[in-house]
Amino acid sequence: MTSRNWVHLFLTTLVVGAVTTAVVGFIVRWSEFQQLLSDFNILEFLSILVWLMGVGLIFSILSQMGFFAYLTVHRFGLGIFKSLWNPVQVLLIAFVLFDLVYLRFTIFAESGESIISYLGLAVIVLAAGLIVAFMKVKQTNKEAFIPALFFMVVVTVIEWMPVLRVNEHSWLYLMLFPLLVCNAYQLLVLHKLNQRSLQERKALEEKAKTKTKTSKKAQKKPSNA
Repeated sequence: MTSRNWVHLFLTTLVVGAVTTAVVGFIVRWSEFQQLLSDFNILEFLSILVWLMGVGLIFSILSQMGFFAYLTVHRFGLGIFKSLWNPVQVLLIAFVLFDLVYLRFTIFAESGESIISYLGLAVIVLAAGLIVAFMKVKQTNKEAFIPALFFMVVVTVIEWMPVLRVNEHSWLYLMLFPLLVCNAYQLLVLHKLNQRSLQERKALEEKAKTKTKTSKKAQKKPSNA
């Protein structure tokens, strides 16, 4: 990827994270913000909006760090495990989803509480991962399904860990959905930016060849002296 397209990906992902967090924040904590709107307290409303967008920028940076870390890990995985890398990713997906439910239930469940109530977040993560993985397959090829699902499930949960440890419900959702959206955006736009980068490189190479040919012709041209 060219530096120009990398900067484009970085900035657009920041915007996606900021906007998504602002929207999710007002939905999740609507009961708190409704009074501000009814009282026409515009300044406080705007200050909260700016704060949410700032938090969204942090979530976006975490998402981008996870994305580029995964690209590196994926290359290492292909090199080490070769054809077994996909089965390894499937096992890791299953392990992470199991821990997402069982460990949270073990640590945070109160006496008599059912484990079913802890399945919801895992179902959301898996459903989002499957949707994005199918979209990635349609855009590229069927080999992209498992890597896309792995990234959307495993990497998202790793990025989500700071809030999972606290288990504060509003923050769980406030961080989860921006991470899912940012991760999905980066995954789905990556191949397009790679193709654009390839076209830009080819155009630069053609331009360089044209300049070289022109300069050679100019050197061979006989002098009128």
